[in-house]
Formats: sequence, structure tokens, C-alpha cells
Amino acid sequence: MEPIADQKPLLIVLVGPTGVGKTALAILLAQQLDAEIVSADSRQVYRYMDIGTAKPTAQELAIAPHHLIDIVDPDQEFGLATYQELAYTVIEQILERRRLPLLVGGTGQYVHAVIEGWHIPRVPPDEALRSALFAEAERDGAEALYRRLLALDPAAKELIDPRNVRRVVRALEVCLKSGQPFSGQRTKSPPPYRILQIGLTDRREALYRRIDARIDHMMARGLVEEVSALLARGYDWRLPAMSSLGYGQLRGYFEGTVSLDECVAAIKKETRRFIRHQYNWFRLDDSRIHWFDVGVASFEQIVSVVQKLI
Repeated sequence: MEPIADQKPLLIVLVGPTGVGKTALAILLAQQLDAEIVSADSRQVYRYMDIGTAKPTAQELAIAPHHLIDIVDPDQEFGLATYQELAYTVIEQILERRRLPLLVGGTGQYVHAVIEGWHIPRVPPDEALRSALFAEAERDGAEALYRRLLALDPAAKELIDPRNVRRVVRALEVCLKSGQPFSGQRTKSPPPYRILQIGLTDRREALYRRIDARIDHMMARGLVEEVSALLARGYDWRLPAMSSLGYGQLRGYFEGTVSLDECVAAIKKETRRFIRHQYNWFRLDDSRIHWFDVGVASFEQIVSVVQKLI
């Protein structure tokens, strides 16, 4: 799809909570609009982690081109700045092929970093400092570490969930190494795209039922075996990938301290919490997003509306 003269190239962005149907709609949009899908999922970047991250199936991947899936091993460092750089590169390559880029995902940071053009702190990792901060969180509690961050950077409260210890540690690392607030380094330069945001939502109860069924299906497909294979490859529970949603909750089962049923219940509970967090990133009152209720509109109807919005 070629842009009109003097008009910025179009980037379609498809957002919404996990389990709402973004993958299925993205593939339909890709078929109808001659588009290529750019994943904005912070876990689908990892190889060998397919079931727990709900990656598109081999059949789905064959229907439409997908990018930024299976690009690093679970023990490789992969952060927001790297993702943003790769996403911009892929989007430009798609546009050069005269096709439409379709950014799809539920990782709010990834999406906003791309569409708002965040200037992300380029502070290299300091493993010794990180280890000390993680040890501090273990000793004094995550809340104490979070209070330390807010003492240095009060505005970080709007950016970082106190329960996400890894992000708290990274923000503190940036503050301590750069001498500047983490939040203050998040200036923006909007990218040269005409952005159309599409959002999928559903009634919370229906979404929770869908998530519960999805997790049961993941277990039936072999999530436990997938985690066992990751451990056999030598990937440690302390890795960000291994502690992520759907994986970290199984640690107790493998260490013999918690039953499998309890682990599954924990995954469901934490996924519901994650959905609530996603709605903080993708707000239903955000006028920039064209929201569609999947309980009311069919995917075909949504595609028709999107075609008119382009």
C-alpha cells in the first residue's frame, strides 16, 4: 500500500489485553490489507518458549509474515531500547517493500516506545550493581526497593509497577549510573508515521473465562514439558524470561514445594492481574484508540471498519 503524495506512511497498531483475539484479527488484517505483522510482545522474542507465550502457531506464521518472534535465546539480554531499534528497522523494511506494517501486541511499553518515539536511556547493564539491588530486594522486600527508587525519582510511580522487581532494579540502575532520574530520560520524538490504533476489548468476566480456558489448553499442550526442556537446556529460574508470566509460577512445582494445581491457579490469578495492568497502558478512554468489543463486533466487521479508516 503506497502512501498518498506528501502523506506520512501508515502504521496500523493493534492492541488489547492478552487472550482477547489480537493474533487472529492481525492475521485477517494482514491478508486483507497486504500487511506484515510486527510483534510487540516482550516474551515472544524468546526461542524455545512457545506454549507459555501463546506464540502464533506454525500454520498462523505461514499465513502472514511475522517479525520479532524467536529472535533471542532465553538467557540473552534483551531490553526496551533493543526492541525499539529492531521494530523501527523492520517497519522501514516493510514500507520499502510497499507493504503495510501492522504492530501487534499487548506489551504496553513496547507499543508506546515505538508509536511515541521514546528516547530510552542507553545505560549499559552493571551486573554487580544489579546483583546488589536484587539482594537488597530479597533482604528488605520489594516495597523497600521501590521506595528507594521513588526517593530518587518520584515520577517513576507512573511508569513502574512496584511488583515488577526487575523493572525497579533497572530504573534504579539507570538513576544510580547516570545520576539522572529514570523518568526524566523518557523524552519523546514521534516517528514519521501516520498511526492508526485499533483496540480489542471484552467484558472482564468473559475475558477471564477465556483466559482460564486458554491456560488449561496450554497445560494440555505441554507447558510443563516445555518448562522442563528449558531447564534441561540450562536456563535458570533467575533469568527474566524464566521468571515471566506462565513460567515463574511453575517453579514451586519443579522444586517440589507446590502442587501443579496450585501453580495453574497462580498462573490464572497473575494473568488476570496482568490484564488489569494492560488496561492501564491501553485505556478505554484513550481517544487515539478505536476500540472494538469482540463480544459485539465480528472480526470481519472490524476489518471492514479499519479499511474505511485507512
